[in-house]
This record gives sequence, structure tokens and C-alpha cells, in this order.
Amino acid sequence: MPLEKRPSRPALRRSLLALRAALAPATRAAAQRRIHTHVARLSVLRPGAAVGLYASRGTEVATESLRALARSRRCRVYLPLITDHRNCLMEFHADHGRPLRRNRYQIGEPISGRSIAAPAMTMVLMPLVGFDDAGNRLGNGAGYYDRWLAFRRDTRGAPLLVGVAFECQRCALIEPQAHDVPLDAVVTENGLQVFAAGR
Repeated sequence: MPLEKRPSRPALRRSLLALRAALAPATRAAAQRRIHTHVARLSVLRPGAAVGLYASRGTEVATESLRALARSRRCRVYLPLITDHRNCLMEFHADHGRPLRRNRYQIGEPISGRSIAAPAMTMVLMPLVGFDDAGNRLGNGAGYYDRWLAFRRDTRGAPLLVGVAFECQRCALIEPQAHDVPLDAVVTENGLQVFAAGR
């Protein structure tokens, strides 16, 4: 019997984006409330912790409540800001709670604020298109996070990398590429899943 051919990464990405977009509004809202509850239980959300968040757009898990949660815990909150579109480079800049400016991709970015080096972060809550039970993450395809976190490819340590997703984004297997940086954990409406060390 011939082996079943795995879908290409672009095809898998399209399929997962369609599944995420198909979530009914009530289902999405309930799932996001449960995700917020699970994130609120993370002990790392403590005063002074440097927490990176993404500014959600489209059908991504909304992060406004998570942004407010981190600030209420007196964390130092940082948001990504694209610094080089051609080479897909970004930095994380301090979020002072002010309105965000939309970039060319319609993603909100901080208008001003001091940047922070990736190793100095305590935790980064990361967007994703798909994930598997080994902690492999499928992003939007440009590689911004993988470049920013390149030092974490073959090692563990700070920052703690936590994907934020709906359960419908879970895959049986995502074949990692050489430049991919795996997750330490993922949080969905079903709870927090921590991935084994030494993948």
C-alpha cells in the first residue's frame, strides 16, 4: 500500500486557516474565554516579568484581554514591531497601553517604546497557524519569529515560548525545517500542554 502523501506546508497552512476561520462566533468567543483563564493561571505572569504578546488580527486568538491581564499583573509587556520588511526582521518594543499603529499587514504595532533583546524576555505568547504534539509550530510563513528567536533553535531556556491557538489548529505532525524554533508549550481552550525537553 503506498504511503499517504503529506500535504505541503502551504497546503497545510491554507487548510488550518480555513478551519480557524470556520469557527462559529459563539464557539470562538467561548474558546477565547477559556484560553484567557488558562493563561491567567500561569505563574510566570508575575510583577516585573518581561512578557511578549502579539497584536492579534483576523481570526487569530484575540489578545486584547491577555494584554490587559499581563499589565494588571504588573508585567512588563512588549509587542512586536517589524523593522525590516524585506529581510523579515522584527523587534519587541515596550507596550505602554496606548493605541497601536497598523503596519502594512494591518498588524498593530507600538508607536514608541524601548526594545528588549529576546534572551531578556521571560515569556513570549506566540501566534501560530498550526502545532503538533512535539511542539513544532507552523507560522504564517515569513519567519519573523524564527529569525528573532534563532538563538533558541538547539537549546532550552529563556524566554519561555508558548503558542496560543484553538484546538482546531492541532496537527498530527508538522515536519520541522532547519530554521524552525519549537515551542515549549501551547495553550488552547483545552488547557496548557507542555512539550518534553530535548526534542
